Amino acid sequence: MTAPADESPPTLLDYFLTLETPEGLRAELIEEQIFVTPAPDGDHEDHLSTLVRQVLRRSRTDMDCSAHKGLKTYGIPDATFAPRARRLFRGAPTWMPCDGVSMVAEVTGRDAHRDRVTKRRLYARAGIPLYLLVDRDKATVTLFSEPVQGDYAEPHSVPYGKPLPLPEPFGFDLETSDFA
Repeated sequence: MTAPADESPPTLLDYFLTLETPEGLRAELIEEQIFVTPAPDGDHEDHLSTLVRQVLRRSRTDMDCSAHKGLKTYGIPDATFAPRARRLFRGAPTWMPCDGVSMVAEVTGRDAHRDRVTKRRLYARAGIPLYLLVDRDKATVTLFSEPVQGDYAEPHSVPYGKPLPLPEPFGFDLETSDFA
């Protein structure tokens, strides 16, 4: 495919945005690579459900949550949380801006390195204040905060069974014993 002289050639992002992913798969564009992954397993979804239930029930601020919502980072977090008063998800495009997102969460899946490192940097570069990682292989829950220069400056990790303090706007201790 040759671009006319007055047009730029298509970019990887252009191709990505026109990608038609088969049902049951999701595609993400992370650090100039396209990843296509199958639906998560049942244990992954059980951990995610445990997390979401606590955040929605115990948070000091009334929160909305969207599972598997595409963000303008071109990554798809397992869960995205934003204050209900902001109504960020209503009318949002397929790839939603990150402004106003309070926290994203991932539960490690088939490629734990992507969740531990690549997606962590992706969310930090987007300025998302909090990134929560439930690491099934390590049996830990880590809260990353203070995004600066493409990473989070403050990681705080606890083993399953120990509470993990979530700062405002959440303002409660996440119970992690149900992840074990």
